[in-house]
Amino acid sequence: MPKSLRWKFVLMIALFALSLILVIPSFYKDTPDWFKKYIYAQGLKLGLDLQGGMHLVLRVDVDQAVRNALNISARDLKESLQRRHINLVQRESKDPDQVVFAVPNKSALEKIKSIVEEEFPNLEVVSTDTTQRFPLVKIRLRKDEADFIREHAVEQSLEIIRNRIDQFGVAEPVIVRQGAQEIVVQLPGIKDPKRAIKLIGQTAQLEFKLVDEDAAVDLGTLIKRAIEDGRLKADYDAKALNQALKGLIPRGDRIYIKKEYDSRTGRTKTAPILLKDKTLMSGDAVKTAHVRIGGTFNEPYVALELTDRGARIFEKITSENVGKRLAIVLDGVVRSAPVIREKIAGGHAQITGSFTHEEAADLAIVLRAGALPAPVEIIQNITVGPSLGRDSIQKGLMAGLIGGALVLIFMIIYYRLSGFIADVAVVLNILFLLAVLSLFHATLTLPGIAGIILTIGMGVDSNVLIFERMREEKALGKPLKAFIDGGYDKAFWTIVDAHVTTLITALALFLFGTGPIKGFAVTLSAGIIINLFTAIFGTRIVYDWMLAKGALKDLTFLQIVKDTSIRFIERRNIAFVISGVLVLAGIIAFVQINRGMANLGVDFSGGSMIQYRSDAPFSLDKIRQALGQSGIEGYTLQEVPKENILIVRVKRSVSTVGDIETRVTEALNKAMPEIHFQMESKTEIGSQVSHELRRKALIAIAISLAGIIGYLAFRFNVSFGVAAAVATFHDVLAVLGIFYILDKEITLLIVTALLTIAGYSLTDTVVVFDRIRENLKRMGKANFAQIINKSVNEMLARTIITSITTLLVVCTLYFFGGVVIHDFALALLLGVIVGTYSSVFVASPIVYIWHKGKAPR
Repeated sequence: MPKSLRWKFVLMIALFALSLILVIPSFYKDTPDWFKKYIYAQGLKLGLDLQGGMHLVLRVDVDQAVRNALNISARDLKESLQRRHINLVQRESKDPDQVVFAVPNKSALEKIKSIVEEEFPNLEVVSTDTTQRFPLVKIRLRKDEADFIREHAVEQSLEIIRNRIDQFGVAEPVIVRQGAQEIVVQLPGIKDPKRAIKLIGQTAQLEFKLVDEDAAVDLGTLIKRAIEDGRLKADYDAKALNQALKGLIPRGDRIYIKKEYDSRTGRTKTAPILLKDKTLMSGDAVKTAHVRIGGTFNEPYVALELTDRGARIFEKITSENVGKRLAIVLDGVVRSAPVIREKIAGGHAQITGSFTHEEAADLAIVLRAGALPAPVEIIQNITVGPSLGRDSIQKGLMAGLIGGALVLIFMIIYYRLSGFIADVAVVLNILFLLAVLSLFHATLTLPGIAGIILTIGMGVDSNVLIFERMREEKALGKPLKAFIDGGYDKAFWTIVDAHVTTLITALALFLFGTGPIKGFAVTLSAGIIINLFTAIFGTRIVYDWMLAKGALKDLTFLQIVKDTSIRFIERRNIAFVISGVLVLAGIIAFVQINRGMANLGVDFSGGSMIQYRSDAPFSLDKIRQALGQSGIEGYTLQEVPKENILIVRVKRSVSTVGDIETRVTEALNKAMPEIHFQMESKTEIGSQVSHELRRKALIAIAISLAGIIGYLAFRFNVSFGVAAAVATFHDVLAVLGIFYILDKEITLLIVTALLTIAGYSLTDTVVVFDRIRENLKRMGKANFAQIINKSVNEMLARTIITSITTLLVVCTLYFFGGVVIHDFALALLLGVIVGTYSSVFVASPIVYIWHKGKAPR
């Protein structure tokens, strides 16, 4: 055996062994502790749809959001008046929605009214009182402003929480609005729930205040006396402390609690500290935040980069207060209070305070994502089962295994020994892909599994391309080694082009997409790179080894599709009529979906979430049967394991027809009276797919299409790039239109299926284009229509074989995968058929028309 070939085998064996090590913890629950400790402990993560996770219900204090906005505006008003030499003193207000200021004299009242009207349109003067020694003015937010803040506080909190969770590293969360003031958060596979809860619920109100070191106040003595007198409990907090010592501390000051983590003892120490109540700078001045290691003891701290405005304010604060201590207050707790040694310019600051690394990392996350507009309270914290249901997962897994086995058997029957080698490559693909996902701690969900299905399809397609090239080279009379080498060499660029265009799409979806789109893109990206390696490098070393050993004498293949001479270009007008109808239906469907007039699932439309408790365990499969028999559609089910709790989400269009919770309750108790379901709660929920997520998804798709056009313009011609993009769009719209006509429900699973269809269609189109380019060089003087017809006919066998293998997997999912993924499989089934049709009857004719029937250079 040649030395180079020996090293290739060593590399493949090493990769196989490494992949097994990375995958074992995911599939073998009894992995020994020594293995986890010394070799590898991290397993593959599963998403909410496959394993369930933490279910939190948060309530946003919208009234506090209004008060926060009022206090900020009142502070700005006070500073604006001070610049005009009108000093205000804030007094205690009996109404929390109003701010009371004492003014120097009556003449200042009119100036204040005028400034409020001109510069603060969100505020209004409620009343004035001139009977006091210092006249009083009461100010509040305008009603329309307060209503706007209440309405948007929940949406703003939802997006901020989503950003925090994304940066925390939780993939595929579910975050939806529920009712008027609540948010439902579901997080898969959380290992540190306390940390996650703290991160989500932290308001992250950051303030910079001066320490009042000039006040002749002994806080320790005052607190001790207050406790002895019974005015203060020993386990006091900041609010109780300020109430107990009211009148004993200077006006304009407030007592805060300073927390400091002692790394030597592992404990957090607390101590009271007196600060000037005036906020010199707040968290809106922070541009970004990152964790750094440094200081005397190499401890983690949070480095802040300020906005331009924040940099100017911070420079002014530090220049005017050299020698004083500046306290950094987060959510009412002082995290550090360093001495200002000199003026600090440049827009950089840092928060120290003996953090643990996790505390510093979480603090940086919340500062980057922004402060919540109001506090949130966790009102429910339970563990839920998989959203697909364990029964559906088992059916889907079984169907996938059957489909995969059928593909392997078909390849062996059709391509004999080469088919067996291709099967080994496909199995290696899946093993390597799972290992990579495990290594990078990716989360596997149903969209990710869709990416695996597409990867399997591309893996089979790559080998089919090579084998069909081998067949062509053998037909020319070339000897064994020559036609094997020729098969690989001539298929090389076709495989590369097909994979790179799909990889461009996957990368765009990963960089700009969110949620299921990103999960699909991660799996697809890894699968494409791995498939390139196994198809071009992995299988070839098997042939090289067999040739070197003299163990291979010949290769034989079956041939279902003989040489054909179909005139595809001449039939383009019929195809364009069919495509026009499909695309028109797709456009109508897209418009109706945007208008909310299509059959949208609860992911898009929102609806009702009903929670039941039963007297005994239940089966989700039987519950689906019960709801189906009662004519209830558009729902998703989730169970709380071991607690007999059922969560039913019903889309809005259904919930508006009749009393839905009554219908569901009657259906459940009629079908399963022995279990007895009792409704615990019912709330309205918003759509899981927010406007921001839709916007990002559309941007990702637009960028991916631009990338495809750019790459194919570089490798082929602009016309080929445009045609590939149009054909891809054609396939997605066609399937969407068919679903709209059939009144099928549009859910996130269907969106994932459409993305899979786009990847499949693109690969098919590029393969045909590559043969057209090759024949353009070889048949330069021939008619362009003849060149296209010959190219498509030459690739017809490969197209049919690839379609058959993909359909084997998809059909088993459709017929045996269960009701939950039935429509998902139907979309894939239609996509394979439409994608095969478009690569032949849509993409190539577009290139033909672009060049007006003349062959391009």
